[in-house]
Amino acid sequence: MYKEELLVYDQITQDPVIDQILEDINYLNNDVIQHRFMASLLRVAEAYDLHDHLIQSLLTYLLAMHENAFSLSLERNVDVPAQLKTLVMHDLSYFFDLYKNDLNDLTFDNKAIVSDYMHSRPIINKEIFDLLSELQNSLASATTVDEFYSILLQHYGRYGVGRYGLNKAFRLDDENKIVPITHIDDNTLEQLIGYESHKQQLTANTEAFLKGKKANNVLLYGDNGTGKSSSIKALLNRYYKDGLRMIEIYKHQFQQLPYVINELQNRNYKFIIFMDDLSFEEYETEYKYLKAVIEGGLEKKPDNILIYATSNRRHLIKETWNERNTDEINKNDTIQEKTSLVSRFGLQILYMRPNRKDFLSIVDGLAKQYNIDMDQETLHARALEWEIRNGGFTGRVAKQFINKILGE
Repeated sequence: MYKEELLVYDQITQDPVIDQILEDINYLNNDVIQHRFMASLLRVAEAYDLHDHLIQSLLTYLLAMHENAFSLSLERNVDVPAQLKTLVMHDLSYFFDLYKNDLNDLTFDNKAIVSDYMHSRPIINKEIFDLLSELQNSLASATTVDEFYSILLQHYGRYGVGRYGLNKAFRLDDENKIVPITHIDDNTLEQLIGYESHKQQLTANTEAFLKGKKANNVLLYGDNGTGKSSSIKALLNRYYKDGLRMIEIYKHQFQQLPYVINELQNRNYKFIIFMDDLSFEEYETEYKYLKAVIEGGLEKKPDNILIYATSNRRHLIKETWNERNTDEINKNDTIQEKTSLVSRFGLQILYMRPNRKDFLSIVDGLAKQYNIDMDQETLHARALEWEIRNGGFTGRVAKQFINKILGE
């Protein structure tokens, strides 16, 4: 069976190099083709973090990424019709045979490279790397096409498919297309010292959202460096395997919000649209797009999307004393227009700077996390000296102090 005979996975790859690899694998007894095959395979291995058995690793990536009637049905928890399963089984016999291909036509050295390859790139996203490795090992151990099918059935049902299935976070690129963010902080809520009630409110709202219950858009506001952004990012690491995904959008991209929502509403994940350091000057009008999307437009925001934002301002839009002191008859309308955006965030959580005692508690907690061996009196004295020179009592200043100690 050849790739051209596939029915459901007919467009398994749009990459011409991978297309050539899948073509050349049938003609490895030719020295010229074998040379081209190896060169292409090694190039693809570096691009896609392939490892161990390169052919199996490549096929695992392609199967995990391919969005089709079968994989999307499982992502949406829809039963696979018998007719579709028949077509899928036809296609999977092709992939099963490739997994079991012993590549006997390769030279000894080339075969050794393909069957046990370790790429030189550092692993950026270990969670996804481990997920694909687990799937690869499971598919490689399948002894029948039926077992191969069952493994994919479970994988798609649990993790979904494509870029949204594999990746945690996304952004809009310069062409306003949704693209994955591959390098993500691995911080956790436990690493954020203090702010326990804040974290509890945030996680309770997020867990209700993930369970399909009613949940609110969230605004974290308050002082710089208090962990607002870190709290939201940490949610992604905690709830990724529960179907949480995050898309970061900046205010100059707010016109693209209808496109983003349309793209996300039919996927079986829970999406948080993350807006960091959100605020508007009095002359900026992008907030009107945000108001319409959150509440007020004709189109209802889908139930699988919430907006989480951080800001140093509670009211988000800058006000002036002139506006409050004006003799304009409808001055209240002007003020309400500018303050109405914040009311669309049903959960508003204030993050304030810690006092001296809490600041030192944060320093102690971080020192313990990073195994810093220093007596507490010296640690506190140096932390307070650092705080005076670097911006006051905040979690960010505490973390920067710990980085200084670790760099010594």
